Amino acid sequence: MPTMTEDLLDHSRPGPFTRFRAEQSATMDGLPDDPVGICAAVHSLFIQPFDAVPLGIPEERMAERNIRPASDLVDRLTALDPAPLHRTRTPEERVVGTCRHWAILACALLRARGIPARARCGFGTYFEAGRGFDHWITEYWKSEERRWVRVDVEHLDKDHVEHPEDLAPGEFLTGGEAWTRYRAGLIDPQTFGVPGTDHAWGPAEISGNTVRDLAALGGREMLPWDEWGRMTEAYDGLTGPEYDDLLDAVAEACAGQDPAALTRLLGHRDLAVPADMAGG
Repeated sequence: MPTMTEDLLDHSRPGPFTRFRAEQSATMDGLPDDPVGICAAVHSLFIQPFDAVPLGIPEERMAERNIRPASDLVDRLTALDPAPLHRTRTPEERVVGTCRHWAILACALLRARGIPARARCGFGTYFEAGRGFDHWITEYWKSEERRWVRVDVEHLDKDHVEHPEDLAPGEFLTGGEAWTRYRAGLIDPQTFGVPGTDHAWGPAEISGNTVRDLAALGGREMLPWDEWGRMTEAYDGLTGPEYDDLLDAVAEACAGQDPAALTRLLGHRDLAVPADMAGG
């Protein structure tokens, strides 16, 4: 019988944050069958806080960006509008969220259809030339081509890249991919960080997203501002070579998708998501 970790590494199975309740299945009626169609349906379900404020969406609704489980996102969506998820919603009827919300709901719906999928945390390199912006996307497994397809669910209607439904190599870098490039001297870490901030740039931002991406691969798709293990120390500049070496191992395991290595790292005391944050 599979262990809990093996279940979480099986990306066709729902995890703690991508599991729906049985009574929510009706909300999925009418969704397309193809992966990109499912992602396109999710595209119109959320609104970023900076777009919500000018529309007069109440300040108290900004807390919706702290919702973790996909099932709770669906609850909130249907409270705003009980229509099935494939129905386009007005901006006021969308949940206030971040790129992580687009990514995780698409991931959850794909898994509900039996399509292996996973949310990835990293950086988009296509928003501004020469910079990597903190971002989340969704991957699904395209069996006939034996590859993971990367979809920028939030920006499917934008022209940042030619094919947001099938991002080209390098257009999105996972945390680990960016970390490996930083350690090899191939990127300037000060050009990677959180847009709209002056301070959240540099190696610590890359290391933070490396840990978040590991957690996401292990079925723990955390919020962009969640911190655990030694992440806060890293942001404060209090970690050193030993932690950097550990992140090298994380980046290698995430790139190689070695179940044994991922399982070991997911349980590491400096990397494991605390039980009170982990859900499920």
